[in-house]
Amino acid sequence: MKIATFNINGIKARINALSDWLQDAAPDVALLQEIKSVDENFPREHFEDMGYIVETHGQKSFNGVAILSKLPLEDVTRGLPGDDSDEQARWIEATVVGDTAVRLCGLYLPNGNPAPGPKYDYKLAWMERMHARAQELLQGEEPVVMAGDYNVIPQDEDAARPEAWQEDALARPESRAAFRRLLNLGYTEAFRAVNQAPEQYSFWDYQAGAWNRNDGIRIDHLLLSPQCADLLRGCTIDKQVRGGEKPSDHVPVWIDLAA
Repeated sequence: MKIATFNINGIKARINALSDWLQDAAPDVALLQEIKSVDENFPREHFEDMGYIVETHGQKSFNGVAILSKLPLEDVTRGLPGDDSDEQARWIEATVVGDTAVRLCGLYLPNGNPAPGPKYDYKLAWMERMHARAQELLQGEEPVVMAGDYNVIPQDEDAARPEAWQEDALARPESRAAFRRLLNLGYTEAFRAVNQAPEQYSFWDYQAGAWNRNDGIRIDHLLLSPQCADLLRGCTIDKQVRGGEKPSDHVPVWIDLAA
């Protein structure tokens, strides 16, 4: 089972780039972030014609997550538990049924800048809620994938210029500590489990020629429960997508599971 995460930075602007990648890569499941669309305006039929089941959790102009799946989806839920007042569309869950059933969590973690400040407080509170949900999911002892744009640079080697990010919400010690707390629950960070090489990035800013200089950061992650990590056969960053026409500033990251 091939499961990908991809922050598309707006479905309207990126429908062609996304469609081309889906055609080439043919993932069984794609977890999308920043669709920037309400549910009723998402081009559902376009992707259904490509063979995908479509589930969205949208929001006008901002945020928004979605699941595209060639395999059956069950028990779809929307929104991260723990704060009924939170109206930001950043979390969607479903169980995908292949040879093995896998619980999927597609997430768009808050950016948190400027930090310190209210936006950073929201980020850390959101990560605390995510930690609680991640802990709850482990109790089911089933394969779980929590994948998306985490807006966290886990370590200095995950940035081309780590010194430039020291005071940024993506790399502040509190953000990194919250990310490590997820791993300490027993989750495996898929990419680093199979690839320890330097200069592995999933995001390049549109500004200052970042792509041409490979001035990137790695902030798109797939965290796997122990039952899911046992099924892991590989994890790849589709870096070449960033060089395409009208690209997102992120690229897809995907895992191959024996499921």
